[in-house]
Amino acid sequence: MKPTILHLDLDTFFVSCERLLDSRLMKRPLLVGGLGDRGVVAACSYETRRFGVHSGMSMKVARRLCPEATVIKGNAGTYMKFSDNVTEIIKESVPVFEKASVDEFYADLSGMDRFFGCYKYASELRQRILKETGLPISFGLSQNKVVSKVATGEAKPNNQMKIDLGLEKEFLAPLHIRKLPSVGEKTYGLLSNMGVTTIKTVQELPLELLESGFGRHGHTIWMRAQGLDNSPLVPFHERKSISTERTYGKDTTDMDKLETTLAAMGENLAYQLRRANRMTGCVSVKIRYSDFKTYTKQKRIPYTSADHVLVPLVKELFTALYDRRMLIRLVGVNYSHIVGGHYQIDLFADDEKLLNLYQAMDRVRNRFGESSLMRASAMGAHSIGRGGNPFDGQPPILLAHRQQ
Repeated sequence: MKPTILHLDLDTFFVSCERLLDSRLMKRPLLVGGLGDRGVVAACSYETRRFGVHSGMSMKVARRLCPEATVIKGNAGTYMKFSDNVTEIIKESVPVFEKASVDEFYADLSGMDRFFGCYKYASELRQRILKETGLPISFGLSQNKVVSKVATGEAKPNNQMKIDLGLEKEFLAPLHIRKLPSVGEKTYGLLSNMGVTTIKTVQELPLELLESGFGRHGHTIWMRAQGLDNSPLVPFHERKSISTERTYGKDTTDMDKLETTLAAMGENLAYQLRRANRMTGCVSVKIRYSDFKTYTKQKRIPYTSADHVLVPLVKELFTALYDRRMLIRLVGVNYSHIVGGHYQIDLFADDEKLLNLYQAMDRVRNRFGESSLMRASAMGAHSIGRGGNPFDGQPPILLAHRQQ
């Protein structure tokens, strides 16, 4: 049985949510993101794109390119509620699905042709989402995730496309190479220097040439250009919380030691969230005193996975909770009310420099281990959680961050 993979993508999601909340914004150029000159565009309407505006660019530049655009800061909590509504509809409708981000889903419809017809079923699902949520949504349907995702991009805005079995390579051939997942700016620059601008050119290149120039990434690009992809769906199971604790060998009231431990815990858990494309909406801190009495304090927050938001909050909760002035045996940090989504949701409050900093930090951690880079305030808190320092004994990179 050949697989049938559906890719669903909510069109200009944040913009669509804002238009549902205020119909006066319909068909008007709209920017959503940070309001200041250092802010970043989290989403932009199709009306702004003919001016060269795109998500991820500086808000200052976007406003200069499209001065008539309405600019809205946005509300992460509101968008998550809309996303949850779509998630529930998909959960009720398909046997297995993956939530790739706040506005993007994959579903495995393999075998459903015998009962419903996959394309017909996908069309009915899309119409149900449109009717019940009011959010425009597009889909692509093919035998794998990559081709379906590209097909969704070609179907937009607010439309659908099916790529029949055996026509994947033909469908991809005339498209620009940037439309292939995994071809970013840097890779595109290198490919264009080789004279490659369309997927067809990659299809005709020897695999060995791409592997020699790009290593394993070259192999991935070549395979995807042929319409071949075996990446599995990651079934959606919403994890409700993540946590870590530290029991001291000797009970302590050393505030420097306690705050260092808490900072390391908060930072490590935030990185785990970002690595899994998750965000937290509630932070709690736990204290166990030397008499084994345990206390916790928590606070609901707008969804985030940012260290500079979470670590100060962990310290704030600890300060508010530590009122007995007794020796402490254990401290713990818990992030709960976890939802799918990535750091894009924090663009409403943050600036371009901060976004680039997080991306650079996480690239180092992904390559060398989660303890390879840490804030100076977290130094000294070794072996937080499981596994200790995975950096093979090498000294971590220190990151000093000025509190705003």
